[in-house]
Amino acid sequence: MSEFPLREKLASGEFFVVPGVQDMIAAVIAKKVGFEIMYGSGYWLTASAYGLPDAGLVSYNQMLDRMETVRRTTGISLIADADTGFGGLLNVDHTVRGYEAVGIAAIQIEDQEFPKKCGHTPGRRVVPIEDMVQKVKVATAARKNMLVLARTDARQAEGLDGTLRRLEAYAKAGADVLFPEALESEEEMHTVCKEFDVPVMVNMSNGGSTPPIKGDVLAEIGFAFGIYPSLTSLAAAHAMEQALLRLRDDLDGEPADIPIFNFKEFSSLIGFEKVWEFDRKWAR
Repeated sequence: MSEFPLREKLASGEFFVVPGVQDMIAAVIAKKVGFEIMYGSGYWLTASAYGLPDAGLVSYNQMLDRMETVRRTTGISLIADADTGFGGLLNVDHTVRGYEAVGIAAIQIEDQEFPKKCGHTPGRRVVPIEDMVQKVKVATAARKNMLVLARTDARQAEGLDGTLRRLEAYAKAGADVLFPEALESEEEMHTVCKEFDVPVMVNMSNGGSTPPIKGDVLAEIGFAFGIYPSLTSLAAAHAMEQALLRLRDDLDGEPADIPIFNFKEFSSLIGFEKVWEFDRKWAR
């Protein structure tokens, strides 16, 4: 596995996909199937750890702990959601340094007012362009090797023209990747991608505002990569619901028609082999 897979994939110019992970179970499965890059979603890590909506309710320390745990558990290159930078310019500087210190490959900062909201829910408000430009400049000055992803949530309030103005300003401020959140059509996607030489990413959030488009089409449009933050979470939630319904209605804890992951294999994935090896060496 490459030491810097995200930078190398961006440099190659070939489109790639990045799964979102909501917990360590999703993270180890994503690693098992061969993904070298993951996306630490603020929405889904917040929901998984705290049972709260993505509305600016978790702190920097709480989110840092979740991101660090994903990184430590998998060793995978991680794109980490950092909301608005958790405050003003000094907070952005602190956040960038803290995320990079635990091995994060890229940090995503958005231009919403605090408290922020999920990018595919109503009521989002954005800060003045100048305020976000300063955050991008602070973030790029604070980082050593970590990439800075600048996200705009302006599509809802300012339309596509406002989105383009903001992305241009963030690119000039030094953002490594541009993130236009919640675009509403394939036509808008084409318009954004043709405007910039800086890599542009897209959010393929299941059930969100952006229409679902296959990866080969996203590549043709011109995106550098796509994130899929909700796929593992919603797939897992559906599978759990079906299994629990069968348990409730049929008292069946292992229904033949509902696939479940092999327990022994999962024990290995989560690290029990190291425990057993330790016991063989030291236990009496």
